[in-house]
Amino acid sequence: MGEWKRINDRLMDLVLRHMPENGLKQTEVPGLSMSRRLAHEVLENSLYHPCIGVMLQGRKKSVIGTEEYVYGEGQCLVVGVDVPSSFYVMDGTEEAPFLCLSLEVDKFMLTRLAAEVPPSVGTSSDGTLRGVSVADVDVSVLDAFLRLAELLDRPEQIPVLAPMITREIYYRMLIGPQGEFLRRFHTLGSQSMQIAQAVTWLRDNYRSPLQVEELARRVNMATSTFHRHFKEVTSLSPLQFHKRLRLFEAQRLMLAERVDAASAGLAVGYESPTQFNREYKRLFGEPPHRNITRLKNASSGR
Repeated sequence: MGEWKRINDRLMDLVLRHMPENGLKQTEVPGLSMSRRLAHEVLENSLYHPCIGVMLQGRKKSVIGTEEYVYGEGQCLVVGVDVPSSFYVMDGTEEAPFLCLSLEVDKFMLTRLAAEVPPSVGTSSDGTLRGVSVADVDVSVLDAFLRLAELLDRPEQIPVLAPMITREIYYRMLIGPQGEFLRRFHTLGSQSMQIAQAVTWLRDNYRSPLQVEELARRVNMATSTFHRHFKEVTSLSPLQFHKRLRLFEAQRLMLAERVDAASAGLAVGYESPTQFNREYKRLFGEPPHRNITRLKNASSGR
């Protein structure tokens, strides 16, 4: 516990020094981002990408598909597939903000390493097929994150050392408690990896109409098998997932780029404004204009 606290305290000091303001920051280390936030009850929506996140302080709640996850200090969040998420910070004050570090997964590097590193004796899957895993962070993983983050103070070393430390983090994760979870999504030919490939295709082509049979064929799965495994991983059907991708992006366009509702609906692939308004209200609980106004007011009042 003493070693973990020493490393965690150094990481918190580093994050606070590099992030004097609240928000999300992509760092100069490829794939590494920092988050500093205050507690807020307004849900934010985003697309989580495959990543390994270590929580340094505070707690956060994420609703991913139909599942809820609460995680905080001392825990590691691993996301195996791109997945729409709604979240808010539960514990985070000006004196002790929510802090975390997240490393985006390099799928090629991790898949190649997973093929080289045999599963650890005695480790097994937790039985869930979900695309998200939460567990206590191992001190060796936290230490590697510290060495990766410390490169921000020695930027000339980043090109050489960052890939080496990133590979070490992947290795330590693969031989740890969440190793089998990570391995599922990074083993060539596995059904979880096929679903991950389908999700990536959906993410890149959400504006197009969804043809489930064609998507199943694209990843070499029977339609019924594809549908069942897609829901096991994401907790959503392919149609629900497709709609959520569209509606989250439409909300982002209206919030961040001040696009009106009709234009946002068209931009994400809806041909009918009526259908867009109906599905938006079903997901977010209120029509687009009212929802965006409320979110903007809540944001300005932080």
